[in-house]
Amino acid sequence: MGLLRRGPFRARRDGSVEVLLGDDERRVLGDVVHGFRELLLQPDDPALRRLFPTAHPDDPEADAEWRSLMGDQLLESRFATFDVIERTIRAEALTVDELDAWMQGCNAVRLVLGTRLDVSEDMAPVDEDDPDLGAYALYEFLAWLVDGAVRVLTGDLPPPTQG
Repeated sequence: MGLLRRGPFRARRDGSVEVLLGDDERRVLGDVVHGFRELLLQPDDPALRRLFPTAHPDDPEADAEWRSLMGDQLLESRFATFDVIERTIRAEALTVDELDAWMQGCNAVRLVLGTRLDVSEDMAPVDEDDPDLGAYALYEFLAWLVDGAVRVLTGDLPPPTQG
């Protein structure tokens, strides 16, 4: 990802958001979303803790009750987000709500992938012969998409006021 690379999205005057992804980028994202759906159905995967955190860390009984009440809703929400991405993966433009779903979905995958790769702010650059190089590249691609979505979604915010 070069410093001068264009962003993945651009706000349009009509309120929609132009998608500036190529066919290969769209295919990769579609494949990732499809694969991630299957992972979400494996609730014991430790990498999913970032998406479904413990609500009551000091009370296993209360946490189990919370999960039984909210777990299905959280899972349905994740699937609905991926439905939007899959439905709009070839779109030339998105609504703000659709872009928000893209941001949430890409961030969810990025969080899980980052957990699996043990990504941290102070980690050394990845070697070209690292067997996980492709996974790190995917992590950066997802981070680029999330960053691009955040930039467009926050572009209409007024400047901060003096306090």
